[in-house]
Amino acid sequence: MSAIDKDPFPRWTLFAAATLIVFSLVAAASGRYLNLNAEPSAEQADIAPISVRDLTFADAPDGSVQVLDATGEQIVLVLEPGTNGFIRGVLRGMARARRARGIDQAPPFRLAEWPDGRLSLEDTATGQRIELNSFGADNRAAFARLLVSESQT
Repeated sequence: MSAIDKDPFPRWTLFAAATLIVFSLVAAASGRYLNLNAEPSAEQADIAPISVRDLTFADAPDGSVQVLDATGEQIVLVLEPGTNGFIRGVLRGMARARRARGIDQAPPFRLAEWPDGRLSLEDTATGQRIELNSFGADNRAAFARLLVSESQT
């Protein structure tokens, strides 16, 4: 017979787990009550972005992804296979939302930089919007370079 068969389960472990569960419930309820994910106020809704670019994305046969300017079909950037994992991940998630609604890849995505420094990517077909600053400076920079193409610099 082993020690696990003779000794009772440690009470401190059960207490720690119960405390964690209660804390999680209180934090979720507080966030919901305080409306931490509120829609922008009327003041914020009237603010225009300082830079906007509509983009489309096309898969190439070699596994790369072409980033195209939606207005002129100019190639902004080519994402080589095995690179730019953050951009690819965000696009996969947004493409999944489109497929669920039966929307093709034709409508553009809108990349916008706001006066307060935020950078957002919005799907013009579904209305889904992702605030890219939430993912850190490096990931924000990955999308920020799409605002200006090589020919514009």
